[in-house]
Amino acid sequence: MTDDMPIAPKHAPLAGVIGMPIAHSRSPRLHGHWLRRYGLAGHYIPMPVMPEHLAEVLRVLPRAGFVGINVTIPHKEAVLALADTVTDRAALIGAANTLIFRPDGKIHADNTDGYGFIANLRQQAPDWQPDAGPAVLIGAGGAARAVVASLLDSGVKELRITNRTRLRSEQIRAEFGARLVVYDWAQAGNMLDGASTVVNATSLGMEGKPPLRVPLDALSPEALVTDLVYTPLMTPLLTEARARGCRVVDGLGMLLHQAAPGFERWFGQRPEVDDETRRIVLG
Repeated sequence: MTDDMPIAPKHAPLAGVIGMPIAHSRSPRLHGHWLRRYGLAGHYIPMPVMPEHLAEVLRVLPRAGFVGINVTIPHKEAVLALADTVTDRAALIGAANTLIFRPDGKIHADNTDGYGFIANLRQQAPDWQPDAGPAVLIGAGGAARAVVASLLDSGVKELRITNRTRLRSEQIRAEFGARLVVYDWAQAGNMLDGASTVVNATSLGMEGKPPLRVPLDALSPEALVTDLVYTPLMTPLLTEARARGCRVVDGLGMLLHQAAPGFERWFGQRPEVDDETRRIVLG
């Protein structure tokens, strides 16, 4: 090392995202943008971690200067058992996407996916009324559980849910209560009758995946339709819903908003989600 080489701050906080695979993650681009925007010392690093190494990695990271991490597939459920404290919403959802490493090395687990989902709706559709009519949820995976919790908490009175495997929908209903109504996958189109909010929480419609083949004949032009998929931004579902006169909300904002609470805890600055942020993350 030469004398004129820049020296990184000794205590610059480190954060990152773990998953397998991880190369596709847009989180490093997002957090890097916010660090530069606010002139903050710190780094955000993508880290591929195999499931069998998860516990060891979580023990080491706090000692290596990390203040926290984001967690993605396949670790979002497993980290709950390894955390010292778990928020009520992470426990309810059964998964965590945000870990905070405390100065004493203890791990605090949270789930901000539901927060990100609702924040995205309210930003892109400020007049959205959760109690205007039944909500429809297509899919019953991990992301769907966060959507269920956030929609019920927002005041949705009836939530219709369907999944290719009905048992998963039934399990969610058993946990979240009588406001959920389960539909068979073959009857998914019937759920849309009278619905004011429609959410796709499956990967169908994503680039490289089959399209979501739910007939939209019963969809009201007054409904708001959103898709958790953001590659492409305008999925076939959103394109068809817009053609029918519906308001549509793409899924990118959920990714951006769910990241904000963790960034604030790790780096001490609440970041703004705006058009520039969207452009940077889209590249």
